[in-house]
Amino acid sequence: MSYESILFELKDGIARITLNRPEKLNSFTAAMHGELSDAVGRVESEGARVLVITGNGRGFCAGQDLSERQMSAGAAPVDLGSTIEKYYAPMVRRLRALPLPVVVGINGVAAGAGANLALAGDIVIACESASFIQPFCRLGLLPDTGGTYVLPRLVGQARAAGLALLGDKLSARKAEQWGLIWECVTDDQLSARLDELAQHFAAAPTKGLAYTKRALNQSLANTLDQQLDLERDLMRELGATADYAEGVSAFLGKRQPVFKGK
Repeated sequence: MSYESILFELKDGIARITLNRPEKLNSFTAAMHGELSDAVGRVESEGARVLVITGNGRGFCAGQDLSERQMSAGAAPVDLGSTIEKYYAPMVRRLRALPLPVVVGINGVAAGAGANLALAGDIVIACESASFIQPFCRLGLLPDTGGTYVLPRLVGQARAAGLALLGDKLSARKAEQWGLIWECVTDDQLSARLDELAQHFAAAPTKGLAYTKRALNQSLANTLDQQLDLERDLMRELGATADYAEGVSAFLGKRQPVFKGK
């Protein structure tokens, strides 16, 4: 399908999705959700080894485009639960389950569902002028798109409650200090840093990274015994891969490994 709300590129194992409604701070519409879903499907099926998600213009994503939520007098209320079930929840699940690293670059405001979708990535990099906002409380809502799940796990209950109940803006630098994101860089470094990470992951042992991602995700609900058993099972599979054999050979031969992602 052709895209109007996003840009998509897949080259040399690097997939790039750019949210592309800059005049609306890349806020989500139903059409944009459809395009994003199609692009992630291509990431899943066309041999990508890393996905980089960014936003075009002066913001990453302002969340839901509320112009699609306006109600006329006497109209039935909008079913927000249906919207989550149809669009936001499936996308979070797909990003978390992608068998490759998802790198997110935050170039400006990341608000609401836009912030929480970004936090579904594995490595989140923000420039110094970027910020994160959970504005749901100002609308009589709660942080969706996984917000109530991920925030306490990343920054703790007290900070999560403050972000969710007050809706205050959190700077990128403080987000880094709190552990909400991996790294904050200067504005002029963001593009180069994302390229550096994309090149790194495109040459990395993709299956090993995918299993690492899977194990980390499952650890949130597992007991120690369950996690140890999972590590055993996944390591057993990884020990039979070509990338593991290449890694050992390169280490013993004192050379750089050439991983194929298999």
